[in-house]
Amino acid sequence: MVVYNIVLLLIQGVKAARKQMDGDGDWIEESSVRLLGSSGGGESRRWVDGSEVDSESPPWSLAGDGEGREGYGTVRRRLIKKPRRVDSFDVEAMEIAGAHGHHHKDDSLWRTLALAFQTLGVVYGDMGTSPLYVFSDVFSKVPITSDVDVLGTLSLVIYTIALIPLAKYVFVVLKANDSGEGGTFALYSLICRYANVNLLPNRQPADERISSFKLKLPTPELERALTIKEALERKAFLKKFLLLLVLMGTSMIIGDGILTPAISVMSAVSGLQGRIPGFGTDALVVTSIIILVGLFSIQRFGTSKVGLTFAPALALWFFSLGAIGLYNMLKYDVTVIKAVNPAYIYLFFKKNSSEAWSALGGCVLCITGAEAMFADLGHFSVPSIQIAFTAVVFPCLLLAYMGQAAYLMKNPHDTSRIFYDSVPESLFWPVFVIATVAAIIASQAMISASFSCVKQAMSLGCFPRLKIIHTSRKLMGQIYIPVINYFLMVMCIIVVAVFRSTTEIANAYGIAEVGVMIVSTALVTLVMLLIWQTNLFVALCFPLVFGTIELIYLSAVLSKLLEGGWLPLAFASFFLCVMYTWNYGSVLKYQSEVQGKISMDFMLDLGSSLGTVRTPGIGLVYNELVQGIPSVLGQFLLDLPAIHSTIIFVCIKNVPVPVVPQEERFLFRRVCPKDYHMFRCIARYGYKDIRKEDHRAFEQLLLESLEKFLRKEAQEVALESSIGEQDLDSISMWSRDDEVQDLDETRVPLMREAAQTSTSRESNAGEDLPASVMCADEDPSLEYELAALREASESGFTYLLAHGDVRARKKSVFLKKLVVNYFYAFLRNNCRGGVATMKVPHMNILQVGMTYMV
Repeated sequence: MVVYNIVLLLIQGVKAARKQMDGDGDWIEESSVRLLGSSGGGESRRWVDGSEVDSESPPWSLAGDGEGREGYGTVRRRLIKKPRRVDSFDVEAMEIAGAHGHHHKDDSLWRTLALAFQTLGVVYGDMGTSPLYVFSDVFSKVPITSDVDVLGTLSLVIYTIALIPLAKYVFVVLKANDSGEGGTFALYSLICRYANVNLLPNRQPADERISSFKLKLPTPELERALTIKEALERKAFLKKFLLLLVLMGTSMIIGDGILTPAISVMSAVSGLQGRIPGFGTDALVVTSIIILVGLFSIQRFGTSKVGLTFAPALALWFFSLGAIGLYNMLKYDVTVIKAVNPAYIYLFFKKNSSEAWSALGGCVLCITGAEAMFADLGHFSVPSIQIAFTAVVFPCLLLAYMGQAAYLMKNPHDTSRIFYDSVPESLFWPVFVIATVAAIIASQAMISASFSCVKQAMSLGCFPRLKIIHTSRKLMGQIYIPVINYFLMVMCIIVVAVFRSTTEIANAYGIAEVGVMIVSTALVTLVMLLIWQTNLFVALCFPLVFGTIELIYLSAVLSKLLEGGWLPLAFASFFLCVMYTWNYGSVLKYQSEVQGKISMDFMLDLGSSLGTVRTPGIGLVYNELVQGIPSVLGQFLLDLPAIHSTIIFVCIKNVPVPVVPQEERFLFRRVCPKDYHMFRCIARYGYKDIRKEDHRAFEQLLLESLEKFLRKEAQEVALESSIGEQDLDSISMWSRDDEVQDLDETRVPLMREAAQTSTSRESNAGEDLPASVMCADEDPSLEYELAALREASESGFTYLLAHGDVRARKKSVFLKKLVVNYFYAFLRNNCRGGVATMKVPHMNILQVGMTYMV
């Protein structure tokens, strides 16, 4: 039925072309797959070409062009390239995507408000506890000698919060999400969809047919976007630089996950030092460590349960901040509100010069956790995070800082414990309890962000495989990674035990926070130019304004490099080495597999028996190749006395999208002639997809999908033979030669009405289809093949895996040998292997050793 729909599309396309040859205007409509879209109304039409999105894509267009097409000149020549051979995967993916739309259900108002309430307990805890230590850290560097010091610092804090979290993240960065997923890797995957910059060369045109790709390139800034895209794809240096930038940002976020719990908990517990006699530094360290162990121990219950538990406490904390701040303003000095005048910033720097510059490192602590607003986006939604910040977090923080400033105007020497000293005496213990709970909760933001970043990095091949536990049935982004959780816990304990002071931890904290923000600014700017295609002036204003602010803060925090600032850089360097080593080794392994492919001529020489005995059963050969026959099959033929009657090459492929719809997950093609009974299956997963299928369910789904593929193939063959007898010279049909893996060149117009008219065409299919097509299911060869497939399935499935060992060649340089033979080998030997990720009984698994020389 699908093939019949395609034929109708072809015929309609030719008719439409002939009609338009006598008229004006464009004569190919937008694809129903929505590879590209115009921002205008539904009547707008323009040329649609896969090469607009990726140079590897086949140009689905008819030959010829109108003479009256102005303004297309260079762009048109760059879009229309030499026709490429069309892969059957591409055709099948096009059909699936056209038949199944990917719809996102909008959250209701109450659901959004409930999520906004939960964000208080997960996203904003870190930023909410910053009043505990910001002013005390700033005035440890700049002593208060006049009102200008207080008002200038308050003005710095106000505008820092207003510009970075509010203006940058709430209004801009949150909109650069990847289908609801945030973080540096989400930005990277978004860029990878529009420009082929992934270092792993396994991208296919069929991937662009996934409905969640959503490639929509409006026309006004197309020329500039194409220039950027071609530069990124052509220069290997830019690809590696972009990857290193993303890895550095991710490493900084994980570093934040270590420093945030340490400084938040210690700041809260330090309130006891002035209240309990004998509560010194040792007691502070021991109490903080006990609280940290308890915090990381409850992570296994999941973000949702933790958020629901913590959200009421954080809501009470923000209410307390606002109420105490307002009380202090009314009691001590309400005129601190004049700090909204930025002139006080100038007076502050004029008075204190270099000391004021050093104090900027303390001011940046007021926006700690701002990156969690974007990194934790997968756990919530954009509106929920925006509502929570603008309605609760932002006003309460302003009142809290203004209240502390008002207190300091009358008590300029009480800076070391400014927060607790400004709390009314009768409310100290209730506020202390709430502050301690809030500090514990503050750590949750960066812990959850660390989990999300590691999961995304694993899906995109930049982090060793680890065990991931999904803690929510409704929200796929809520995950728990035991190894990362316990690593963060151990590192937090070490930091608290070694530094023993919040001041030195604060010096380290600022570098990690500002580093992540600079990476986000760079990536969002690239998204603006390449994907959003924003006006050039507006796009350049974004890095010019926010990048300048962040670089100023970075220069201030780097001055504390020897006073603890080296710590986040050490953490970031460690994770950067781990991720880049894993990605480097994975790319080399894939390239080695591509070079070692078995040739089709060799397979044809072996014959349908493959030079051995074919026994009943289905062998699932797992490999990473999307094309060609992997060398591991040759190793199995050498080591095993027999091979299965049906062989399916299964490729688990991660694509740069958050989610791949289930109906678009599997793609099939035949390998070798029919009597070989060999097929290829590509199972595509997004970086938010959950791979929790039971092996029996997976086998049943695989078998059903393969049967559908065989029936469709038989129907296409029958249709080809029927059309071949007619004189349809204007249609160039593809040929499914059994011995050839690729299909003939074709140009297919994609019609927008395909999805809308599929129902009516199916209702009339019985009248219009040729008799040879209607009786395709009665084809003896099809029935024989289906019977053989069912017989093989009854004998069971066997999983054929390769236990690969990657080694550098003897002629390789020393550094490559060190990285591949030791570092990458260590990571491969200590991460989860292919067997661990599949719920398959060991008796159904056969493994063979392979050595890949790179």
